[in-house]
Amino acid sequence: MRLLVGTVDGAQGVYRVEGDRAINLTDALPDVGTDLSALIALPALMAQAAAAEGPALDIVAITPALPVTAPGTIICLGLNYVEHIREGGYDIPDYPALFMRGRSSVMAAGAPMVRPACSEQLDYEAELMVIIGKGGRHIAEADALDHVFGYTIFNDGSVRDYQRKTHQWTPGKNFDNTGAIGPVVVTPEDLPQGAAGLKIESRVGSEILQSSNTGNMIWGVAQAIAIISGYTTLQPGDHIALGTPPGVGHAKKPGPRWLRPGETVEVEIEKLGICASPVTDEGDQTRQAAE
Repeated sequence: MRLLVGTVDGAQGVYRVEGDRAINLTDALPDVGTDLSALIALPALMAQAAAAEGPALDIVAITPALPVTAPGTIICLGLNYVEHIREGGYDIPDYPALFMRGRSSVMAAGAPMVRPACSEQLDYEAELMVIIGKGGRHIAEADALDHVFGYTIFNDGSVRDYQRKTHQWTPGKNFDNTGAIGPVVVTPEDLPQGAAGLKIESRVGSEILQSSNTGNMIWGVAQAIAIISGYTTLQPGDHIALGTPPGVGHAKKPGPRWLRPGETVEVEIEKLGICASPVTDEGDQTRQAAE
């Protein structure tokens, strides 16, 4: 099933996407609520959502919102594609680099990605993202995919000079409105096992920035869930980002190639769709808010 959380005429709802049309599940099944939280918490609702009927509207009429309005823990893997590790000058690790993002750092697909006033080094990172359905601790790799609610797209916008200010990456990965999520969440039965073997690409216009395949990840979805649940209890609605392939802006030669206000950066993953983000400058946003 393809699910989209978004707004129409100011009202937020959950939609089941069928081609270029969408059915409002929130209207058809009030228990669904206005984001994916109820569907994640109540698996029995999923069968009803799959069968629900109602008037369909054009998907372009829906403004995407975050799939989960208040996501729990957002855990991100770094260094999960060998060529990306090499372009960054790192050694290939035997345990994934892990960091966390806060709620204010992420926004819905289609919302502006904000280049902060303090830096011009805003970079892009195309990533597969998992939304956890069933929580747990010490989840075996063999069972891990049973804990996935769905898959979506993530653009892990990174402010590189702040990322390098400390050994921990937290500052550069947590500027407000730099991590785009969505728009569509696809449930596992509509994808290859573990969402493996899918083309993943980022671009600005006709300029291809990154192009790879999720089959090239060092740690796949099942391995990542098993590793992370080894140290923390995963909760329904938690998000896990699976790292980015080579081609990031800071490693471009000649380069670097930073995102600039006025551009729109797109991340596309086969079978999941496109996450597009117009790039704006924090200073411009501040001036517009004051006017």
